[in-house]
Amino acid sequence: MSIMADKSPDRQVETKRRSLRWMGLASVILLAGCATVIPRGAEPPPRPTPTPPPVTSALPDDQKHHRIALLVPLSGKNAGVGQSLANATTMALLDTQAANIRMTSYDTALGASAAARKAIADGNKLILGPLLSDNVVATARVARPAGVPILSFSNDTGAAGRNVYILGHIPSQSIDRVVEYATSQGMSRFAALVPNGVYGQRASSTLLRKVKDVGGTVTSIQTFNRDSRSVEAATKKLGDNGEFDAVLLADNGEMAAKAAPFIRQNTSGTAKILGTDLWNTSSNLAGSRAMRGAWFASVSDGLYRQYADKYRARYGRAPFRLSSLGYDSVLLTVKVARRWEVGTPFPINQLTDSGGFIGLDGVFRFRRDGISERALEVQEIRNGSFAVIDAAPKGF
Repeated sequence: MSIMADKSPDRQVETKRRSLRWMGLASVILLAGCATVIPRGAEPPPRPTPTPPPVTSALPDDQKHHRIALLVPLSGKNAGVGQSLANATTMALLDTQAANIRMTSYDTALGASAAARKAIADGNKLILGPLLSDNVVATARVARPAGVPILSFSNDTGAAGRNVYILGHIPSQSIDRVVEYATSQGMSRFAALVPNGVYGQRASSTLLRKVKDVGGTVTSIQTFNRDSRSVEAATKKLGDNGEFDAVLLADNGEMAAKAAPFIRQNTSGTAKILGTDLWNTSSNLAGSRAMRGAWFASVSDGLYRQYADKYRARYGRAPFRLSSLGYDSVLLTVKVARRWEVGTPFPINQLTDSGGFIGLDGVFRFRRDGISERALEVQEIRNGSFAVIDAAPKGF
């Protein structure tokens, strides 16, 4: 009777239903990427019972995709810029139709070290990010022993090296570029206003080195705190060692707009005002009367404007300017992935290709010390607009 019951239609239907439920549950778990579960059905008595694989927090094995981790702040005070970077990487993956890359995001606001450990445990072979310098250092402590390279969005050159590559725009390179251009226009005596702190110290060192290289003279470097009274006092000292042809305002556009009128009132009405790539994100500079005629070096905005329009159409808001780094990091990865076998370590040697890479921000390449070099253009602030007066090189 029991055998007959086992062969009845009702029993067979119930057996099929249970099997389908197991298969559905396994599919949901695999898609969620939380664990690897293999259901066991009835087993013949002669065979030993197989031992199922342990349930882990790692992502399931994938023999068809390169695993790439994106480490950015997705919560907290920097969530806006982090989400913009994440959106940019998604756009790049869609635009390139990169079917062999799987990217997973990890929130550094919850702890950069923890995010890095989870990313490596999940089998990622390359890390894009983090954004903040201290997070880069924390991530590197975890990633270096595992042999996983980092393409960081930071511009802190001190964090570069030993498998850490810096994608961020380096302020010293924009200073070099604008000083070179000013020299080509007959200027040889330079002064500078720099903020107190590490950024100002690095800007001063860059200016002194570059002006020496081009055979010029630095007449004065004055420091200031970021308030109007301090800026005004600093401008009054700029001319103590004589006249100068150009003055570098090594700060963001907002501070430059505050300082320029004081320069005109207290020191020089004719000296050319020079700036860094920080000005590229300050649209209000174009409306500053005192800033008209000022020069600064920056990456080109041509391709970025097209990207920004597409970003707005997709996400309903403007991207953060540095989100282009997220897009370019994916373009670079896609190019390398053409000659990268799935499951093997990321081919770090391909990052230092002397020919470089092309992205939204133009041509760039990595030096062996992990610092990126970029082809920069020189722009002039005019009445309500920026104008390119010396185009960026097309290559290296």
